[in-house]
Amino acid sequence: MSSTTVSFEFFPPKTPAGQEKLLTVRDQLAAVSPEFFSVTYGAGGSTQDGTLNTVLALRETGIDTAPHLSCIGASRSELKTLLQNYKDKGIRRLVALRGDLPSGMGMGGELRYANELVAFIRQEFGDDFILEVAAYPESHPQAANLDVDIKNFVRKCQAGADSAITQYFFNADAYFYFVDRVRAAGVEIPIIPGIMPITNYSKLARFSDACGAEIPRWIRKQLEAYGDDTDSICQFGEEVISRLCQQLLEGGAPGLHFYTLNQAGASLAVVRNLGK
Repeated sequence: MSSTTVSFEFFPPKTPAGQEKLLTVRDQLAAVSPEFFSVTYGAGGSTQDGTLNTVLALRETGIDTAPHLSCIGASRSELKTLLQNYKDKGIRRLVALRGDLPSGMGMGGELRYANELVAFIRQEFGDDFILEVAAYPESHPQAANLDVDIKNFVRKCQAGADSAITQYFFNADAYFYFVDRVRAAGVEIPIIPGIMPITNYSKLARFSDACGAEIPRWIRKQLEAYGDDTDSICQFGEEVISRLCQQLLEGGAPGLHFYTLNQAGASLAVVRNLGK
């Protein structure tokens, strides 16, 4: 595991206390020498300034930090200005996404899909940025079916993506099947599994229902049985996620990307169980 790459996702904190905690978590996670950090971006760019400030704070560790960039609701000129700003600040890695629509907003913006965003960045900035894109082993919740979703993913790769990070999942076979399908379609870029630590059942169920990630029945039933017993939930979650990560790495996954929710403990426990 020592040679396996890991990376960690953060979101921009909204309070001074959250900002202070972010710096503590940043330092704890930096200690395992991740390949990069990433920072999420709100619907319609609602946390654009927060994203940049968080990127700059995380980068003080010397670890490459990638802002998420979504194209929904933005014009080409707005995106070009933002990208130039990132380039001027020495940011060299981006997570390029379509993005979520803010509530009540139509499909605004001049670029409608992530493949168009990737193509636009390559057209305007060449190879100045390493571009990560999203992958959905269990299919994007808005895709008509898995075949359509795989075609959409292939388009993003053909537009110039360097690497992909998946939505989180708990079934390793979903990841391996997805990788096999896109490899058969000619995609060669690394596809890094996204990993969601389990620390809170109600939050996990809410996230999963929203993003289309399936929680297997046996995991749901065990988490329900623990009720409000946080220690048991965390212990069970650590065991389940450590086993999943081991299975993924043994099956050839090129690394692991942890959705930290600005917490260090659960992700670190799994990383250390894997021997990093």
